Amino acid sequence: MKFNSWYLSSFIVSFIVAIPILTVFASFFQETTNYYDILKNTFLIEYIYNSLTLLIGVLILTLFLGVGCAYVVSFYDFPGVSFFKWALILSFAVPAYIYAYSLTAFFENYGTAFSIMKSLFGDGNYNSVLPKFDGMLGAIISISFSLFGYVYVLTRTSFHYQSQNLLELGKNLGFSTKETFFNIILPSARPAIIAGLSLVAMETLSDFGAVSFFGISTLTTGIYDAWISFDDLALANRISFFLLIFIFGLFFLENISRKKAQYHSPAKGNFKTKTLKKLTGYKSLMAIIFCSFVFLASFIFPVLQMLYWTIKFPKHFIDLNIVELLSNTLILVFLSGFLLIFLSFVSNYGNRISKNKFLNILTTFSITGYAVPGIILAVAFITFISWFDENIFYFFDIKQIFIGSILGLVIVYFVRFYSLANNGIKSGYLKINYSIDESAYLLGYSKLKTFLNIHIPYLKNSVLLIAILLSIEIIKELPITLIMRPFNFETFATQAYIFASQDLLEAAAAPSLILIMIASIFILITSKFMFKDK
Repeated sequence: MKFNSWYLSSFIVSFIVAIPILTVFASFFQETTNYYDILKNTFLIEYIYNSLTLLIGVLILTLFLGVGCAYVVSFYDFPGVSFFKWALILSFAVPAYIYAYSLTAFFENYGTAFSIMKSLFGDGNYNSVLPKFDGMLGAIISISFSLFGYVYVLTRTSFHYQSQNLLELGKNLGFSTKETFFNIILPSARPAIIAGLSLVAMETLSDFGAVSFFGISTLTTGIYDAWISFDDLALANRISFFLLIFIFGLFFLENISRKKAQYHSPAKGNFKTKTLKKLTGYKSLMAIIFCSFVFLASFIFPVLQMLYWTIKFPKHFIDLNIVELLSNTLILVFLSGFLLIFLSFVSNYGNRISKNKFLNILTTFSITGYAVPGIILAVAFITFISWFDENIFYFFDIKQIFIGSILGLVIVYFVRFYSLANNGIKSGYLKINYSIDESAYLLGYSKLKTFLNIHIPYLKNSVLLIAILLSIEIIKELPITLIMRPFNFETFATQAYIFASQDLLEAAAAPSLILIMIASIFILITSKFMFKDK
């Protein structure tokens, strides 16, 4: 095998992405302060228990919301179904921490719900009858309504491509609609559902904003406190190790499940496009109510709450430095997005040319970065740079270059979202037959010319979709930005978090609202790619 520049470039990219993950494993064996012994005997069990409780609650609720919505809009025709198909994904625009702010602001004592009831019914002790969504319950609801879209999107795609043959099979077997759903439709979509729930699980375990706002001690908040409160990187990495093992376990189980679950679509000639069942009467009304509730609760509710606070307290909006926050956010989006897409191209083309097994293994390991919470990657990066600074470049302070700088922030973004960019480019490359490359070489094209003149133009639509998806993720990202950002460098996400952490929810409304609006625009553009019903 020839070690050309493309192979070397691909190897370097994959290795850089893998470094933070390897650092966490290596750091487990570092000596820690006596804080670890204290933690092990006191709060560690609480961290694990709370993380598991949160995970189970979120998985149950997102399963119900995601699969329920996907089934209704995929198999039935009712007024508004075309609207709900794309409207339900707008929940992606609302980060869990912003949903948490909205939930608290609405139901807190003398909050928005209290004001509404007072204006409608006059004075009264409404605080005693209003539900309180705080603590673990508040976190489960906030995260679930923010993340159910993963299950919805993947399950809906699976439902969309299910053949009419499957439905007719249920009828021939004498199954009722309910029996057909549980015995045929649901099992055939199992891989998609599991994939969606796996993404939900990883995001839930990595959540920092919502759980910290509700004061819930999880492994993620423990990592943050170990570094911020105790200034103990070794302790932070030790806790990170436990969370990483947890997440890799989920990652492994998801892959095993996917391999074992072999559901084959019928041959193209036998595929029959399913006929949507038209709903009438109370069934149509129930479908409308269900989809409306999910849409209103997941997107309209937080938007209206943030809008209400923004209008009620315009001073906070006026005082907000929107231009600076927007420019900071867009700088991170542009720099990180460009780096991610460019190096994903390099990595994929290097793999395509070399066809090296070791490189493929390293690339596969590196893309697990998306499963690793951002807070772990940030701490691991700081740990690695600190070690490198003390042992290799001890005569030159490189920490100031990478830690607390835009460069360091972009690098950690790169590691966090490399999987998203890499898999997107890879899926596009799978559509380019190797014979095209061989024909180009026969015509005298170099590898670089083939890459620039053939591959890039062919993959332009994939690149556009990836760029939009990356933009959404970067705009919403909180823990990485909080830890790695330069001094006095704020984005809409960090500014909202800072206000909320100071109990200034009304001030957090304006940056939260703008963040949701920007993310919504990107999501609406993305929906044109995601939901092309053919």
